Amino acid sequence: MSVNAKRIATALLAATLVMSLSACGHWSKRDRNTAIGAGVGAVGGHVLTNGSGLGTLGGAAVGGIIGHQVSK
Repeated sequence: MSVNAKRIATALLAATLVMSLSACGHWSKRDRNTAIGAGVGAVGGHVLTNGSGLGTLGGAAVGGIIGHQVSK
């Protein structure tokens, strides 16, 4: 898979995640921000570490924490 194909796949995954989370209308703002932060962090970690599972997991954890704290 070429670099451009990986970037396109990553962008589509991120867009799908954001759109699917918009269906969760009963979530509080903090819950929604936490989930979005975790999703964006996972994608970012995946891209920055060239697909490392640990990088993806770490990005999700950091993004979730940041998303949770944003709505305080």
